[in-house]
Amino acid sequence: MHGPASPGWLLVALCAATGAYCLLRMRSAVEEQRKAAGGEALMGFGMAAMAVPAAAFTPPAWAWPAFAAVFGAAALRALWAARVSAHHLHHLVGAGAMVYMAAVMAAAPAHQHGPGGSGVPLLTGVLLLYFTGYVLLAGVRLLPVAGTGGAAVAWSDRPEVARACRLSMGIGMLAMLLTM
Repeated sequence: MHGPASPGWLLVALCAATGAYCLLRMRSAVEEQRKAAGGEALMGFGMAAMAVPAAAFTPPAWAWPAFAAVFGAAALRALWAARVSAHHLHHLVGAGAMVYMAAVMAAAPAHQHGPGGSGVPLLTGVLLLYFTGYVLLAGVRLLPVAGTGGAAVAWSDRPEVARACRLSMGIGMLAMLLTM
């Protein structure tokens, strides 16, 4: 993405850390959590790779179509999984947003991105609204509920940490959409 270097590196670190935790969650004893964690790890690492500041590394021309292909396949997998669980619809939107961003980055050279354009394209605006709503909802879900307690749970099975990871990826998606 094309934006200032410092926030770009912070976004890379946030997304890579989220992807790493999602890899940890893939060891969970809960099958549904393992399945969701794989897609979320792909999303976290993919976002980290796409967020590397252009001043530090300019990807080769084939990288953006490759990102679009990988996330297109992830979108198809999420669409298939959405038959069973509506949670995968969010994965579908996220993967679709990644395909969209990769296509935009492939279509225009680096100097054409960022502020100063003719406004926010419609699809970018819709995705910004969706992820803003998602981030707000995910933030509310992190609020503690009175009377919750219980047995110790492994780090890979802690639902509040998984929610925090989803929240951070939503915030990262917002940042990436804003810097397009």
